[in-house]
Amino acid sequence: MRDRRWVWVALVAAPLVVSAQTAPKDITGLSITPPEVTLRSADQGTHVLVTGTTGDGERIDLTAAAHFAPAEAPAGQIVKLGSDGLLYPVRQGDTKVTVTAGGKQAQLVVHVGDLSKPPRITFIRDVEPVLNKAGCTSGTCHGSAKGKNGFKLSLRGYDPEFDYEALLYDLSGRRFNRADPARSLMLAKPTEQVAHGGGLRIEPGSRYYNMILRWISDGVPFGNAAADRVEKLEVLPGEVFMHGPDKSQPIVALAHYPDGTVRDVTGEANISSNTPEIADVDANARVKGVRKGEAALLVRYEGKFVAVPVTVLNPNPGFAWQPLPQNNYIDELIDAKLKRLKMQPSPVVDDAEFLRRVSLDLTGLPPTPEEIRAFVADQTDSRAKRSRMIDQLLARREYVDHWTLKWGDLLQVSRRYQGDKGMWEFREWIRDSIAQNKPYDKFVYELLTARGSSYENPPANFFRVTRSAKVSMEKTTQLFMGVRLVCTQCHDHPFEKWTQNQYYQMAAFFSSVGLKPGFQSGDEIVYDKREDNEVKHPKTGRVVAPQYLVASLGAPPIPGNAERREALVEWLTSKENPFFARAIANRMWSYFLGRGIIEPVDDIRASNPPVNEPLLEALTKDLTDHDFDLKYLMRTIVNSRVYQASIQTNVWNGDDHVNFSHAMPRRLSAEELMDGLALAAGSRINFPEVPPDTKAEEFPDPHVGRDGFLDVFGRPARESGCECERRSDVSLPQALNLVNGRTVADAIADPKGRVAKLILAGSTDRAIVEDLYLAALNRFPTAKEYDAAVSFLKAGESRAAWAQDLLWSLTNSKAFLYNR
Repeated sequence: MRDRRWVWVALVAAPLVVSAQTAPKDITGLSITPPEVTLRSADQGTHVLVTGTTGDGERIDLTAAAHFAPAEAPAGQIVKLGSDGLLYPVRQGDTKVTVTAGGKQAQLVVHVGDLSKPPRITFIRDVEPVLNKAGCTSGTCHGSAKGKNGFKLSLRGYDPEFDYEALLYDLSGRRFNRADPARSLMLAKPTEQVAHGGGLRIEPGSRYYNMILRWISDGVPFGNAAADRVEKLEVLPGEVFMHGPDKSQPIVALAHYPDGTVRDVTGEANISSNTPEIADVDANARVKGVRKGEAALLVRYEGKFVAVPVTVLNPNPGFAWQPLPQNNYIDELIDAKLKRLKMQPSPVVDDAEFLRRVSLDLTGLPPTPEEIRAFVADQTDSRAKRSRMIDQLLARREYVDHWTLKWGDLLQVSRRYQGDKGMWEFREWIRDSIAQNKPYDKFVYELLTARGSSYENPPANFFRVTRSAKVSMEKTTQLFMGVRLVCTQCHDHPFEKWTQNQYYQMAAFFSSVGLKPGFQSGDEIVYDKREDNEVKHPKTGRVVAPQYLVASLGAPPIPGNAERREALVEWLTSKENPFFARAIANRMWSYFLGRGIIEPVDDIRASNPPVNEPLLEALTKDLTDHDFDLKYLMRTIVNSRVYQASIQTNVWNGDDHVNFSHAMPRRLSAEELMDGLALAAGSRINFPEVPPDTKAEEFPDPHVGRDGFLDVFGRPARESGCECERRSDVSLPQALNLVNGRTVADAIADPKGRVAKLILAGSTDRAIVEDLYLAALNRFPTAKEYDAAVSFLKAGESRAAWAQDLLWSLTNSKAFLYNR
């Protein structure tokens, strides 16, 4: 059991100093959390938090430094402090307790109910949580797929009915000794009174031991499934905000039940940090700051989950917010958080850097030297000309090619699944949809409701990839909702609210989708099956009826026929769906800022909270208000100052990687690298599978140039719809390919390439240097770079060879390899 000797609350008949720790002297206010408690059982205690507020608004935990005293004489007889540091009831009645800390006082209201009728101990409410806490249901013990030593329980207790029956009937019920409960195998094993492979799990005579003993003595009641299950889990405080790594804060978890009762379950809850190197939590549920940054506490209890944001501020003095221009609501919401976190954002990049960044992000291609010269020379107001350039890029053919490639990855456009003609038809449908700026909800509706020939109705090719109800559902929820349901096929989600039942209820929407050969060679027809069109639950063998994953306003009734797919997609693409618009807004943000507001972008869950919830809400609302216009959302994002920020940092934001206080360098994709190399070298890299002069961004699927440059640099094979399939890492094979590979060498040495044309045109050394810098790095060289490069060219025996070497060195630099 957890040791709580650092006591949260102390209450006896006379004032008591809990700790020698002293409170700050500038406390201006004191608060008690919760301010009122109700106790109903003599063996169920509770915790209380004491928080002080300083003159500058800082909130400090003072629990361990607080004095507690009864406000009236009988108080000491109504409540008492247990040896575990919890507040326990003594007799029925109401009282108030005066809490003093930092020279301030506050009152705690205590209600004690009738203790003469102790609540019945049940398996659901009392015993299962103990088994979970003791680790009996963990994946390394009896909760593993095959159990342990012949005995199996559900993973983390997600199925109490299964666990109860396993305990009751396994070994013919010999786990319980009704005549002598203390000698029951269920107690003897975890206390090691008999040999136990899992070791000591429960101390003899402890509260957990006595609870199980009493439960066995009472006849092992299962309990009421409706009344004994946790209705809501509450965690106090709801947010942890520490003004430095040396601070700490205790956490209290409260379970709310349908009958209105509230139980302190801090000792039984599983509490962990998603970033322990920033904020860690100890065995006593006290969060401790390690270094400045942000983390989230994940609190789990009996199928309920709560994420508590934790912020550890920079303790260094001297921060003074320096406001920067704000172009739209994105900047306002980012700045609001950065100011609170004491992070000064970086200013915007210059015009040349902006043009490179936005060109790559919107079209997948860097700007040409001519475009850079013209843009930099334009004396129009910088913000106005940048906005104008954004509109021009969004209108280009290359914009359509770039986003066709992205959606081709996600929807797995590949002749491996659709054959040659099907692949081309599917790609052209995607391309036409992007060229038309088809609203995203309509795009998804057409995709998921498609029927008929995959040649004549190309979105039907989606089902040629998935081919089954389960895979169709998994891909739909992960891609369009950002929800991963894969693990719930076998059991309830261990860290989320999703259940195994919901997995099969959602799969049932696709159970009538069938595939059969078409009339043309290689074609397949998507049709609605009249037989074998049901999904059965693996546990019960019963047919599962379709049910929406979550309820939302305006959700259509679910028909009992093939039209159920239309009902699902209508619900999915609704503005009221809590996941649909949020998922694509987050995904789009990640394409321009290098990471999602929720990361990974296809793993939206309570235990993976957004780094800026107001921003994600605002983007989602803006998207739905503009009828799912993705081009509008892109325009809004790239017009923001946040998007245009420099990668250069300052003393206040240097170690920030999640709050968008500065730009993060992003390695170019495989296609961007190849097309960027072709532009820099003035050469076209041709492939036999496609017409000459086809850019890599235009390649229809991964079979073009397979096993070559593109695959080395992380082009996805389109075997899944996960963003993670495209790799952006840096590896030794990539370095060798750049240094000594034929792709780079042949492009630079092309007799019709950029270097050759500059030499034949009689360009000066300075003109050659400038043109190569603009073509490769998309910026003018600095004065120092001019001098060094010109001296390099003059020292060579062959201007052409040395100019090629200069271009080679530029294309091997980080400034070329990264979108900065």
